[in-house]
Amino acid sequence: MENTEKTVEILNDLIQINNDRADGFDKAAADLKEENIDLKATFEKLSTDSRDNVIELAGLVGRNAETPDTGNTILGTLHRAWIDIKATFGGDDRHSILAECERGEDAIKKAYRDALAENELGENVRTVLLKQQEGINASHDAIKALRDAHA
Repeated sequence: MENTEKTVEILNDLIQINNDRADGFDKAAADLKEENIDLKATFEKLSTDSRDNVIELAGLVGRNAETPDTGNTILGTLHRAWIDIKATFGGDDRHSILAECERGEDAIKKAYRDALAENELGENVRTVLLKQQEGINASHDAIKALRDAHA
């Protein structure tokens, strides 16, 4: 049986972390130096994927007669600030950039695992989350492979 209040809370949490992910990849793409410009299209695609996830999740929240969140998580905001500080002090090489991106991907993977562990989600919500999780897992693996190739 679906618990609407809990479902909306989970969906809004996922909206926030997808907003974090999109903003993080936008920032990473904008901050790339010339030698890493080949990563720009990848980062832009992952940002777009997260924004598409948000639209889909917001639709699910709306079907529950609730208003979807539009913000970010505090941890996501702090993570982007940390990336700024790290870049200022020279941590902007390809490996460091990809390692930070992978760290963000680890966080969103955990958020989806935790959400899907909830037993009270409706089948339609679970189906959407599983589809989104599949894309996020594939993106994580791609970022990890890029990072490992430039260790």
